[in-house]
Parts: sequence; C-alpha cells; structure tokens
Amino acid sequence: MDDQTADPPASRRPQSRPKDRESWIERGVAIRAGFYIFGTHLFAGFVWLLFYLGEHAHK
Repeated sequence: MDDQTADPPASRRPQSRPKDRESWIERGVAIRAGFYIFGTHLFAGFVWLLFYLGEHAHK
C-alpha cells in the first residue's frame, strides 16, 4: 500500500480555513434572523387579525 494514496491521520489533515467557517456561521445567523423576523411578523399579523375580527364582530 502506498503511503501517498492513503488518508493521512486526523492530526495531519488540513483544518478548515477560518474564512470558510466564518462565512458558514454568518450564513447560519442570517438564516436564523430571517426566520425570527418572518415569525415575528407572522405572529404580529395574527394578533392584528384577531383585533380586526374582534372589532367587526356582530355583538
């Protein structure tokens, strides 16, 4: 078996570059923030709908 074709031990494998890791983290934060913003607006719209329907209910 040739040593050059075998996988190197974990200690000798190149680490992921910090820039790639940072962009991955930034993308995750952006997606999470988007979900939070969307969810907050969805909840606010639902509350607004409840107030609107309550105001126009036949009493």
